[in-house]
Amino acid sequence: MKHILILIMNKAIISCLVLFTFFAIDALAQNNDWQLIWHDEFEVEGRPDSTKWTYEHGFERNEELQWYTPDNVFQRDGYLVIEARPADLLCPSYREGSKHWRNNRPRILWTSSSVKTRGLFSFQYGRVEVCARIPVCLGAWPAIWLLGNSGGWPACGEIDMMEYYQYKGRPTILANACWAGDSDTKWDSSYTPLAHFTERDSAWAERFHVWRMDWDENAIRLFLDDELLNEIDLSLTINGKMRGTGFNPFHQPQYLLLNLALDTRVRQYNLTDFPMRYEIDYVRVYQTSNQ
Repeated sequence: MKHILILIMNKAIISCLVLFTFFAIDALAQNNDWQLIWHDEFEVEGRPDSTKWTYEHGFERNEELQWYTPDNVFQRDGYLVIEARPADLLCPSYREGSKHWRNNRPRILWTSSSVKTRGLFSFQYGRVEVCARIPVCLGAWPAIWLLGNSGGWPACGEIDMMEYYQYKGRPTILANACWAGDSDTKWDSSYTPLAHFTERDSAWAERFHVWRMDWDENAIRLFLDDELLNEIDLSLTINGKMRGTGFNPFHQPQYLLLNLALDTRVRQYNLTDFPMRYEIDYVRVYQTSNQ
């Protein structure tokens, strides 16, 4: 009888703790007045929702090796999946004799995907949460990022909630923002070695993690699993003479991008790492009533 009473009491305590946690979270949400204004949970099998996402096409930026195509992104088992794959395809943008990196490659050797909300959804200020499992193998360059609606890059402003790649030969997670300076691009970046996380959890790369941005008129704060990685002071992010003089690009709406690039700093990839897979569980955007 004594053991039965102890068991009943333990269950009662657990039930109370669960209820307390639920009400605490609910109270916190109410105090912060966060309202979900846009989200995608990726529950429907097949293509991404065309009312929420569009695609990038071809060779896009940074002289990267991957050709972006809609064929490498799909929804399965409640996740958005972006795959980088080896390929051997004729390059439709090839121009014989061209010296431009987008046009001087006769064949496509790698494919991947990049999706964005441009033209469909953008917002100014709020909270973004993205739950994802990223590839950490050599050559992986996954990202969660935002670009401003107005102005060419970098005057439009760029926010990198997450980038992962080899920085100075070490696997690194970055949290950045950039804008136009007087003569070059201005960056506010943080570099956190992957070992900072894997030393605490050897299975870190096997798990999903939550990247979060809190953005208001004063600052952009970038978190990973509630750990602050970078705080950008928006009083300092004014475009200079290079482009868009006097304009603060982080006081305008921004749209979201999710992509998996291949790191051009890596000279040779390991084919056993392909298809390289980047999985996103959800994307959620919140605002308060006064934003």
